Amino acid sequence: MPLKAKAVLFDCDGVLVDSERISAGVLRDMLDELGVAMTHDEVLRRFVGRTMKDELPWIAQASGKSIGTEWLGQFWQRRNVALGEQVQPIPHVLRTVQLLHERLDGRIACASGADRAKLELQLNKTGLMRYFQGRTFSGYEMARSKPSPDVYLAAAAALETDPAECVVIEDSVTGVTAGVAAGAIVLGYSPGGPSHSPATALLASGATAVFADMARLPLLLGVGA
Repeated sequence: MPLKAKAVLFDCDGVLVDSERISAGVLRDMLDELGVAMTHDEVLRRFVGRTMKDELPWIAQASGKSIGTEWLGQFWQRRNVALGEQVQPIPHVLRTVQLLHERLDGRIACASGADRAKLELQLNKTGLMRYFQGRTFSGYEMARSKPSPDVYLAAAAALETDPAECVVIEDSVTGVTAGVAAGAIVLGYSPGGPSHSPATALLASGATAVFADMARLPLLLGVGA
C-alpha cells in the first residue's frame, strides 16, 4: 500500500546527489598525507553518514597528530573543488523531485548532515536547488547532528507539518536513525555498493521499506509516476 505523505524530507549525499565516492577520494588522499592508509572503500564504510567535524578525534587518534579546524577547512576546500567538477544527480532523481514538488505543493525539503557550503554547492551544480530553495537544512547549524533528529525536526517545522506525517528518504544507518527519532516514516534508498548502507542495515535501523531506484519513489508515496 502506498504511503500517504504530507511532506517529503530528503537527505542530500547519496540520496539527491552522487557525491560520496568523490568526497571519500579526497578524504583518502588527505588521510594518506597524515600517514593513515585506507582504501577508498574502507573510507566509505568508515565515514559515510557521519559528520566530519565529529570524526576529527578519530582522525587525530589514528594519525597521532593534532587535527583541528584548520585541517577541516582544508578538507572542505579540496572536497568542494572536486565536487564542483564531478558531482552528478542520483539517477532519476531530477524527475522524481520535480514531480513530488508539484504534487505536494512544494512541501519537500533537503535535510543534510553536511555543511551549508557543500549542501548548496551540490544542489546548485545538479539543478536541484530550484525545488529546495528556502527549504535546505544543515546539521552543522543544529545543536546536534544526525543520528539525532534535530535537522529533520527543523525541516518539518519549517514546512508546518507534523513529523509523523513526513516521509524521510535516507541511505545511511545514521540518517535512518535520525529520521526515526524525529517520529517520521523513513524509506531507505540502497542501490548497492559501499557508498550506501545495505538494505538489511537500513531496515534494522527502522526504515519502513527500502528501494533501489529513485524512479520508484513517487509510486511508493502514492503520487503516480
